[in-house]
Order: sequence, then C-alpha cells, then structure tokens
Amino acid sequence: MNVLTAEGLSLEPQTTTHAEEMFAVLSDPALYEFENAPPASCEWLRERYRKLESRRSPDGNELWLNWVIRLPGSQLIGFVQATAAADGNCAIAYMLASAFWGRSLARRSVETMIAELADEYAVHTLWASFKAANQRSRRLLERLDFHAATPAEFRQRFVEADELLMSRAARAT
Repeated sequence: MNVLTAEGLSLEPQTTTHAEEMFAVLSDPALYEFENAPPASCEWLRERYRKLESRRSPDGNELWLNWVIRLPGSQLIGFVQATAAADGNCAIAYMLASAFWGRSLARRSVETMIAELADEYAVHTLWASFKAANQRSRRLLERLDFHAATPAEFRQRFVEADELLMSRAARAT
C-alpha cells in the first residue's frame, strides 16, 4: 500500500503503530450518533489493526485497504477504508473526528482513496452504506457523485433495513 497525499493531509497505510493515537480519535462520542460504539480498549484496537495488516480476508477473496488520515502537523484525525473484491467491486467507509467535520477533509480523503483504488487495485464500482438518519454521510457521498442504489442492488448487497446504499463508478465518466 502507498502513502497517499492530498491537499492539506496524507493517508498512511494503517498499522498497529497507529492504534494508540487512533484510540483517542475513535473515542469521540459524536462518531457513534448513528451506529457502533468506540473501541473497547487500546489493546483491542491494536489487535484489530494487527489482523487488518494482512491486507487480505482470511479466504483471500478480498483486499482490506485501510489508511489513517494525518494532518501536516502530524495529528491523526480519522480513517478511510476499502474492502475490494476480485470482481472490481469495492465497499468503502470513512470516519473523521468531529472536531474536523465541515472542512472538506473527509471529501479530500475519500477522493484520494478512490483514485488509488481505481489506479492500483482495478476497482471499477464503489459502494457505501450508512444509516439513513446520517445526513452528513449522505451529503458527502452526493458531493462525491455517488447515487442511490436500486432496490435490486440494495438486496444483493445485504444492507440493513435502516440503511441507505449508494454507488458510483471508480473513475468519472
């Protein structure tokens, strides 16, 4: 995996060495307004990152591509991630500390990851699911040219009833 750069930030391949700093980032209660919970402990997060460092699912059918987002002053502020299948489909996710919302950092991070996925990993279709109540995620994805999935796509991707699913081509057409 490559270190990626965008205006005002860099994306570093996530490793166990990021666990302590990311534990602080992921302890922000605002991040869990719609789903999930913060990591149970720094040790739990370190073990999760250790497993993800393989960059592949146990069956080898998916690439696990995870980057932490770093500001120029060296502060970590969140992550972007992608689960890429051999058929060119890829699920993406992202999380940014609430102190950094509204600055276009998430958009630049996701755009940078998308370009890398298309250029280096032969990804052609991107998918993102999120809780329907999370309008911040919806607006971000719309700015990135994602569109609502069809009902058939929704069923095929096993999205929960309270979630929305959006997709786009990895390369702009």
